[in-house]
Amino acid sequence: MTAMLERFRNARVLVIDDNLANIQLLVSLLERAGLRQISTATDAETGLRLAGEIQPDVILLDLHMPKMNGYAVLEALTASSTETNYLPVLVLTADTTKDAVNRALLLGARDFLTKPFDATEVVLRVRNLLETRYLYSTLREHNIALTDELERRLEREQLAEREKAERLERIEHVLAERASMGMVFQSIVDVADRSVVGVEALARFADEPLRSPDLWFGEAAEVGLGTELEMKAVRAAIAELDRLPAGVFLAVNVSPALVMSGKLDYLAADPVCPRLVFELTEHVAVDDYGPIRQHIDPLREHGARVAVDDAGAGFSSMRHILLLQPEIIKLDNSLTHGVDHDPARRALASSLISFAKDIGASLIAEGVETAEELSTLEGLGAHWVQGYHIARPAALPA
Repeated sequence: MTAMLERFRNARVLVIDDNLANIQLLVSLLERAGLRQISTATDAETGLRLAGEIQPDVILLDLHMPKMNGYAVLEALTASSTETNYLPVLVLTADTTKDAVNRALLLGARDFLTKPFDATEVVLRVRNLLETRYLYSTLREHNIALTDELERRLEREQLAEREKAERLERIEHVLAERASMGMVFQSIVDVADRSVVGVEALARFADEPLRSPDLWFGEAAEVGLGTELEMKAVRAAIAELDRLPAGVFLAVNVSPALVMSGKLDYLAADPVCPRLVFELTEHVAVDDYGPIRQHIDPLREHGARVAVDDAGAGFSSMRHILLLQPEIIKLDNSLTHGVDHDPARRALASSLISFAKDIGASLIAEGVETAEELSTLEGLGAHWVQGYHIARPAALPA
C-alpha cells in the first residue's frame, strides 16, 4: 500500500488547457490528492514541447483550444509515441456528443472528464489511469524480461547443440580413422621373480584436442558412442595379442554398459578368450548385476577372467566385488601411493590383499611408483604389481 501511494505521488502529470482557471482548479485538486510533479501549459505547442521534455505519466488535455486544438495534440502524441509506449490521455471537454467522444478515442484518448469538474471524479480518474499505466509498464517489463530469458535459453540450447555436434564429429572421426587411436601396453609383473604375467591395454588418442583418454571415452558416452569407442580399443588391443609371449594375459578396460550391450559376446567363441582379462571399472554405479553376469559369465566359462578395477576408490567397493566374484582385484593407486609411510593406506591395502587371498582371487597393486612402495606391498603379501616404477605404458616391441 505504501509503495502504491508513493508511486502515485511521484507520478508526472501534464495539464494542457487554454483556460487558466481550469488549470488552477485541476492543479489544486491534484496537489491536495498528494501529487507532487504537476506541469502545465496554456497552449498546445507548449504542451507538446513539455510532453517531450518531462515524459509525463498522464496528460489532462482540453479538446477545444485556439490555433491547435486537442485533436491535433492527440494526433501529434500518437505520431511521436512508440508501439510499446502507453501514455494515458484524459480529455477535458464539455462536448460529450458521440462524434466528439469517438473522434477523441480514435486518436488515442483513454478517458474523459466533463466540465465542470467534480473533485472526486478528477482524482479517481487520474489515479485509475496512472495505475493502468503502471500495470502496463510492469507487464511490458515482464514480457521483455521473459523474451530476453527465452532468447538466452535459445542461445544456450543452440550453443549446446553446436557443441554436441562438434563432440559427435570428433568421436566419429576417431572411430573412422585408424590413425586417430593407438594402443600402448603396461606390464603387470610377479613380485617374486619380476616376470611379466600380463599387460594392460591403454588407448591413446592423436586427434585434437590433446587430452587424457578418460575425457575421450567420457565424451563418446555423452554423444551415445561410448560402447563403439570402447569396442574399437578392445579390438585394437586384441589385434596385438599374438605379439605377446604365450601365457601372458591381456587386460582390456570395459564399462558395464559395454558388457551389457552384448558387443563382447562373440569373444566367447574366439580362441583368444582364455588370455583375456576384462577390467570392469568401479567408478560407475551398478544397480543390477544380473545383466552384467548374463553376458560376462559365458566369457568366463571359456577361460576369460574378470578384474575389478580401482578397488577401494569407487561405488560400494565390497558390494561390487562380492556380486561380481572377480578372479582379479586391482588395488587402486590412491591406496598404493604413499603406502610405505601412511599407516591408514597400509592397513587398507593389507586388508584387501588378505581379502583377495581368502576368496581365491589374485590381486594387482597398481600405481606403484617407488621402490619403497614396492617393498612395502611385497611385505604385505602382494604378488602382482603394476606402475611406473615397474614399467611405463609403451607400444609392444616389433
